[in-house]
Amino acid sequence: MRSSPGTHVWLAVVALTSLVLALVPTGVEEYFLHRNSSNLHQLAHHPVRALLGSAFWIEDPADIVLYAVLFELLHAPVERWLGTAKWLFTVAAAHITATLVSQQAVLAAIRLHDVPRGMAHVVDIGVSYGLAASAGILAYRLARPWRRFHLAGVIALFAVPLVTDRTYTDLGHAIALAVGLACYPLTRGKPVAHEQRPGAH
Repeated sequence: MRSSPGTHVWLAVVALTSLVLALVPTGVEEYFLHRNSSNLHQLAHHPVRALLGSAFWIEDPADIVLYAVLFELLHAPVERWLGTAKWLFTVAAAHITATLVSQQAVLAAIRLHDVPRGMAHVVDIGVSYGLAASAGILAYRLARPWRRFHLAGVIALFAVPLVTDRTYTDLGHAIALAVGLACYPLTRGKPVAHEQRPGAH
């Protein structure tokens, strides 16, 4: 945990907010979710809170165990590898970019009357954009041929729903993955897993 403090502080906050949602009445739960959502309404009125707060809540508190596993598999190794500052830059850039682009797509759809105006108020929270970014940049930690397998897997994981379901969240996931992959310059000079160094046997 000392080698990936950011990952575990983030996870602890998400666990705390999940506990709050599990304990409060339904009406209060809805209030917290909407207040911390990064939907169009909240972005227009409280942009900083919407962008930051949405990354510390998940909609179903029961999913906290799954997210804890994903944090350990994706965020923790990336933070240990890159350092906290570069890891945080990657996930923050992905979360913000994916949120803004996907919500801009919602706004365009509302203006074209493709979706109801109520889409401006839907709950849009979660940690999955950051996880998608870590999944992307983690590819550069792996040596060939494992890098190719990893890339094929994560691209398929996010591309298939984007093509089949075509939700705005799927669009956000694809963008977050692309941001993670685009952060390749941050990995320069970092060791690759299973890479044989000169003189090694």
